[in-house]
Amino acid sequence: MTPSELLQLSGGYWNVCALHAAVKLDVFTQMSQGAASAADISMVTGSDERGMTMLLNALAAMGLLDKFENKFSIPPFSATYLSKDSDNYLGYIILHHHNLMSGWARLDEAVKNGGPLRSNSSRTDDEAARESFLMGMFNLASLAAPLVVPAIDLSGRRSLLDLGGGPGTYAIHFCLHNPELKAVVYDLPTTRRFAEETIQRFGLSDRISFSAGDILADDIGSGYDVVWISQLLHSEDPTGAAIMLRKGVQAVVPGGLVIVQEFILDDNHAAPPFPTLFSLNMLLGTQGGQSYSQGELSDMMTQSGVRNILRLPLKLPNGAGIMMGIVA
Repeated sequence: MTPSELLQLSGGYWNVCALHAAVKLDVFTQMSQGAASAADISMVTGSDERGMTMLLNALAAMGLLDKFENKFSIPPFSATYLSKDSDNYLGYIILHHHNLMSGWARLDEAVKNGGPLRSNSSRTDDEAARESFLMGMFNLASLAAPLVVPAIDLSGRRSLLDLGGGPGTYAIHFCLHNPELKAVVYDLPTTRRFAEETIQRFGLSDRISFSAGDILADDIGSGYDVVWISQLLHSEDPTGAAIMLRKGVQAVVPGGLVIVQEFILDDNHAAPPFPTLFSLNMLLGTQGGQSYSQGELSDMMTQSGVRNILRLPLKLPNGAGIMMGIVA
């Protein structure tokens, strides 16, 4: 790394903050109505014209807007992913990232104290922050599910438990891909509205239901052919993660499938980059959460009664990986 690259790394949050500000002000949705001046956009967003002019120029320099003479317009990429008018809108996960920034700015304190500086995103009392988190998970899962779901053979399986399934994105995609499959999304009561609205939007309310409870404390049901446990174990320390996994395994009939998706570390815990950074994100927001290595996940699955464990050969974003096995 050169000194110049080091300084670029250090100041990279400038770009991030410009993007976050534009999403918070809903600039891209407004721009999807047609080319507009900074004065036009400042008026509809209730912003200062000077400030908006600077923001739009920065977005144009970043390639997120186009500028011709005195007017700004939205290119196809931004219209697809940054306008609320698009079914592919990624603004929720961007707003969730924004909500995490204040904690990351104090990472040194969390490292010194060894404890969280903010509430767990899934348990926050802030409705807007909870929406950004849950629908942000929908954003991310919607990008990965088309790669994941076709790679997992669920033929002959009739019932799936989406444990800690949030808005139910994977349950939706598994059911769309497997017409004979029915699913239950199990998550906190505060998640119900987001899940049921999302399931209804896909026309699957007759095949996917929602069950509310606390995975560590409550009964999660039984008799399923498949349990899908996606990006859940990292929210707990090794003891809590093992309990969650064991309960998931116990909910599945003998011969059923246990499928775990996580940001998986190498066994030395020093790579890939995203799972290592994600462990720090868990330090900031949970009492004991962390990323786990493939070896650690395999051991947890084995101790819970899972056999024939393998990792699917999928290339997924951010170091995510999928491990699966059969209940003995």
